[in-house]
Amino acid sequence: MSDFDPAFPAAGDPSRQELFPIREVARLTGINPVTLRAWERRYGLIQPTRTESGHRLYSQADIDEVRSILGWIERGVAVSKVGKILARSSSLKVQAEPAQRPPVSGEWAEWQEQVRRAVQAFDERRLEQVYGQVFASYPVVVVFQDVLMPVWQQLLLRQEAFGQTSEWLMLDSFLRARTLQRLQLLRNQNQESTVLVAAVPGQSHELELLVAALLMASSDIAVQVLAVGQPLEELSLVCDKLAPQAMVLFSNHPPAADTPKRLRKLGLTLDCPLMIAGDASDLLQDALVGTELVCLGSDGRLMQRRLQQYLAGHLDT
Repeated sequence: MSDFDPAFPAAGDPSRQELFPIREVARLTGINPVTLRAWERRYGLIQPTRTESGHRLYSQADIDEVRSILGWIERGVAVSKVGKILARSSSLKVQAEPAQRPPVSGEWAEWQEQVRRAVQAFDERRLEQVYGQVFASYPVVVVFQDVLMPVWQQLLLRQEAFGQTSEWLMLDSFLRARTLQRLQLLRNQNQESTVLVAAVPGQSHELELLVAALLMASSDIAVQVLAVGQPLEELSLVCDKLAPQAMVLFSNHPPAADTPKRLRKLGLTLDCPLMIAGDASDLLQDALVGTELVCLGSDGRLMQRRLQQYLAGHLDT
């Protein structure tokens, strides 16, 4: 039995959701209050609630959005352009599962905090316990997208203080090992289709690639992940040898201006459909309309659903 039995606040009832003052948000995200206020005033990126005296209060969703903004800035996107990216990503996630129960931010925040405490103590045994408890409580897409990867991303972006790099490395190593294990178990089943997944060189960490592959996999789709650093110009050789039903390129970086042209050229060299996944997929969707290339999105639910629909012949490109 889990040692954490979260209460479920009523969906949409902000009075029952935990709110954080700006100083706590600054501590959790590493973004100083002046910058947080500037993002709100100049770009409308974060819209916290206000007390009667005018003090800002941030929800867990607001904190997650701050981390998303920081992630895009770290990838080279101007802060003035981040709002449009987040709006598009949010729209695509709604498409992925419109009937899903609204997120209970405090519920996921508590699990995230348990993961952080285990990592800060370098207590792999405790981390394993929390990992198992989270998987016993939620489906795999929630475990990774809403609990584990936000903590991993936060640690990745905050490695200034002594020991923080070691904390990130511990969690990264732990999650890579267990994600690989889950992928192997799925591949050992009798799936009908095989899909190859490769990272655009230099545009994602190995764990991000592995998690994306895991979220695409299903009982009838086996996903094989190519090693990080796989040369794109040699994908035609790999596809010729393995004969997959599709080839998925994964990237979490903003695409360059010539990326659509280069992807179309690459697609012509392959004997199977070429698909794009990750944050770059959300940004490329408009540019690739009318081509043979398929954008799977960045949300795990959406990626798997679109992949299944395409392989079944029910998804238009």
